[in-house]
Amino acid sequence: MNTTTIIGIILITLGVFGLIYGGITYTSSKDIVDMGSMHLQVDQKKQIPLSPIAGAAAVAVGVILILFGRRRVSNGNKV
Repeated sequence: MNTTTIIGIILITLGVFGLIYGGITYTSSKDIVDMGSMHLQVDQKKQIPLSPIAGAAAVAVGVILILFGRRRVSNGNKV
């Protein structure tokens, strides 16, 4: 496997995950009150949305890279 094919596989994998999940969700803690021995924290869920267009574009570019990488190897013109 050459580098182009590996990058194509990674892009396809990331694109499919982006299409399935639609974003990355994470939780962050924020201190509200901090008085002596009393601590109040709030957990906030935050999401980084991923566009379905970006996921589809990553899959398409990945497929193109895999096809391009195989064509270069099959022609024997590996650079």
